[in-house]
Amino acid sequence: MAEKKRFYIVVNPVGGSCKGLSILKEVKPILERAGVELTVKETEYAGHACDIANTVDISSFEALCVIGGDGTMHEVINGMLTRKDNNKLPLGLIPGGTGVSFMYDLDCLDPVVAAEWIVRGNTRPIDVASVKMGEELIYTFNVVGWGMVTDIMLMAEKMRWLRQHRYNVATVINLIMLKHRRARLIIDGEEQTGEFIFAMGCNTIHTGKAMKMAPHAKLDDGLLDLVVVRKTGRFHLLGLFPKIFDGSHLSSPAVDYYQVKKFSIIPDDDVGLIIDGNFSGRTPIEVDVLPGAIRVFC
Repeated sequence: MAEKKRFYIVVNPVGGSCKGLSILKEVKPILERAGVELTVKETEYAGHACDIANTVDISSFEALCVIGGDGTMHEVINGMLTRKDNNKLPLGLIPGGTGVSFMYDLDCLDPVVAAEWIVRGNTRPIDVASVKMGEELIYTFNVVGWGMVTDIMLMAEKMRWLRQHRYNVATVINLIMLKHRRARLIIDGEEQTGEFIFAMGCNTIHTGKAMKMAPHAKLDDGLLDLVVVRKTGRFHLLGLFPKIFDGSHLSSPAVDYYQVKKFSIIPDDDVGLIIDGNFSGRTPIEVDVLPGAIRVFC
């Protein structure tokens, strides 16, 4: 009889719409029928998934799976890449959060299908980027954003009563307020200075609710797709916003699109960042791609 495989599963029970445990109940039989022995751990606090991935003895496991969204996956990747023993496991993401931009890129938003992929056992390497902020270092597998994108997220967090509409409302308000920021950008060694609305380094095509922020991005090309929106007028920006959902915003003369190995943002005034959908760190930053840093089930 074939030896059982052992998988460690991290479940975020309160992320997104709090469906983590019900999704676990749905996918558990799929994994067990395939001969997988499961060790399940529920997260209990912010950052717990990172602590688990960083400290759990993974020597007797074949995979580490996540039931959650981009935020939980972000924690697990950061925990895995900072382990003292340098050991890694293939990672499987079973969608269970409100933000699953990564799984949009893989065209897999169904938890059952994701579990079937994990059972099938095929993996692929994907890139990760390091984000250095002074002495602090964070890893991103999705996006790192600066400028208006951070303002929108901060405002949307205060509008949770608007539910799924809060991001659109926060976007319109920030477009009307229209704040420009002066900064130096260093892109693969080439420096430019100017006034910008936002800059976003993307490893995935999608961000937020299926927005195609970086339509040419690939998870494993060793590059980040850097979207930079320079100073422009309110009405132009208002017309640009809906185009992000199909990627046609790249035709705007205010939008610059780069595929890079590294970039830095050095603004006149240091502000917070969005990293994989979380408020994390502050500028100035240095971002470097780490090709094929982790493997994921696909």
